[in-house]
Amino acid sequence: MRMNLVLELLDVPGQLVSVLEPISGLGTNLVTVIHKRDAKNENGKIPVQITLEGEQENLNNVIKRFNDLGINIIEKDGVINKEFISTILIGHIVDKDVRDTTDRINALDGIYVIGFDIRLDGEDKSTALINLEVAYGKKQFAFDEVKKIADEKDLLMINEV
Repeated sequence: MRMNLVLELLDVPGQLVSVLEPISGLGTNLVTVIHKRDAKNENGKIPVQITLEGEQENLNNVIKRFNDLGINIIEKDGVINKEFISTILIGHIVDKDVRDTTDRINALDGIYVIGFDIRLDGEDKSTALINLEVAYGKKQFAFDEVKKIADEKDLLMINEV
């Protein structure tokens, strides 16, 4: 059985080797590697496409090992591994530095602000709807980390249900 993965790795020496090392030890074969160094994102990470071959159980063990190592799998067999979530912040959002808030969220691994709509009400508290793109499986992590930022800035956070 074959499986195609696109991984997101830091563009630093040794990263690719650390990813390739567990593959043979878990009973799978590496068929192809496409290392796209010219496609670096804003976090200094690059996509690396790999094709693996092996028994389904062994392929699942490789994915588990990648997750254990904190390697972000952004695509598996052509399916993008991300979720879209929304949260609302209420408070003095503008006074608490909107740019800092979005920069801190974007600095979180696998979490990106894709929409930020703010409603101002004069000098009263404002409301912001934040739409996030989150790596698959990091939904609760995203909510927890944004909550820390909101608490620090004395903002009320309301999550989607």
